[in-house]
Amino acid sequence: MKHSKKHRGRNLLCTVALLGAAFVPTQSLADVVTLKSADGTVNLVGEFVDFVDETYIIKTSLGNLRISASRVRCEGTSCPVFETATADVVFNGSDTIGVGLMPLLMTGYSDVRDADAEVTNTSQSGQTITKLIGDQGFGDELGTYLVTSSGTDEAFQALLDKTAQVGMASRRITPQEARALRDSGAGNMVSPDQERVIAVDSIVVITHPSNPVTSLSINELGGIYTGRITNWSDVGGPDLPIKLHGYKDGFDTETVFYNRIFGEVEGVTPAPQVEAEDSNQMSILVNEDPGAIGFVSFAFQRGSKGLNIENECGIVTTPDEFSAKTEEYAIQRRLYFYNRGDNTEPATQEFLDYVTSASSDDVISKSGFISLGITRTTQDLKGNRARALMAPVTDPYQSSQMREMLGAMIDQDRLSTTFRYRTGSSKLDEKGLLDMKRLVGYLETLPAGSRVSFVGFTDDEGAFDANRRLSVARAEQVAADIKAMAPESLANIEISTSGFGEMSPAACNTTSAGKALNRRVEVWVQASNG
Repeated sequence: MKHSKKHRGRNLLCTVALLGAAFVPTQSLADVVTLKSADGTVNLVGEFVDFVDETYIIKTSLGNLRISASRVRCEGTSCPVFETATADVVFNGSDTIGVGLMPLLMTGYSDVRDADAEVTNTSQSGQTITKLIGDQGFGDELGTYLVTSSGTDEAFQALLDKTAQVGMASRRITPQEARALRDSGAGNMVSPDQERVIAVDSIVVITHPSNPVTSLSINELGGIYTGRITNWSDVGGPDLPIKLHGYKDGFDTETVFYNRIFGEVEGVTPAPQVEAEDSNQMSILVNEDPGAIGFVSFAFQRGSKGLNIENECGIVTTPDEFSAKTEEYAIQRRLYFYNRGDNTEPATQEFLDYVTSASSDDVISKSGFISLGITRTTQDLKGNRARALMAPVTDPYQSSQMREMLGAMIDQDRLSTTFRYRTGSSKLDEKGLLDMKRLVGYLETLPAGSRVSFVGFTDDEGAFDANRRLSVARAEQVAADIKAMAPESLANIEISTSGFGEMSPAACNTTSAGKALNRRVEVWVQASNG
């Protein structure tokens, strides 16, 4: 569901503007071009007129049409040919990744290869080229890497055009985009060797550091950003007008935020707001205004105050690293790399292998994003989950189940690694296999005699007892897979399984996204001296 700001259209077709209505006579076939979008929603045929300000102009029977080059590719002998920087590996897509993450990833990769990274800006805005020189800068050139920071839509367009080897995306590829790429010979874009989760990111709601408000609900955020709530006193704060901050149209972070707070409600128009160019400017603007509210990627809080978020069923999540790694913060996204299956050269594969390995965890964290590295937290009686389990219930059977879970969890720490499943399926999602490999490496470092529990949970579809059996079965499957990956190195670890069905939901069971978060297997650990 996309939501539009006033006087703006986000629909792809709205980027096409009529310049005139004159009838166009029969065109020469040599001048005819076709403009196609990656998702197949645009397929325009006309006579090529000009390319101005990153926009194609073509002549059709309806008149002259303009369409942004970022939305389509041009096919035909009259299409303009652009001079571009050459490189061994070309990246295109999300500016969140291109600007916020890629510079440090290139630095980290150069360190792993004992190389020096020479970074220069090209003549194109948002584009850099990095040259790796071996032997810490005294050896041979090892490779060149061109990064164009544009937007996620452009990632899939560039892959379709074969103008990039790697697409950077701050959302998952859509079925339409995947089909278009498959039809072009790119292969299965959601297979593990073409779709990689490289990091996770919380979209954090921020205020001025002096604002006493610590938590907002999803409903309150919706009211604030539609203009129904205009004063901080309406949400427990001071008598101070709320000043909304957002982004200029098309920013990926904004799309994720609006889709979450407005949901499936049709025709929602955000209220007027101060518009930031990017997340860095957003944090600066909010830090300068006591009445401000905004939203940024986890990496860009920059001294502002991040708020807890209460979802529609009363579950409160905090904007910390652990909630991001478990993907249980209320406004969350994954960051992806995509590649075609028919043009992955060794230089591309080597970089992709580095990014998804533990070697990249430190630089991803240093950039402010959330790596896939494993962290550990205690599960004590002070936490939100324990308090929910101690809440009084009228059903004696349910009460006994809750006490059982509470007794089990307070003696064990939880790891951030959390395996999730598709509805009614025993198949892990796209991040699960990578998490398994990382978990094996982590468990191999534990002292002999440590106890590890795989604990399953489900959504609320189906009977309670059936769900509990399903949760146990999923936990047993993960445990078996883990032991099969490293039978000898994990021989000194005591591994057990359990399941608590639909108890202790991580999200509301009212949406498909919430149900997906609840279908999970957690990993609990108790050291040998615990």
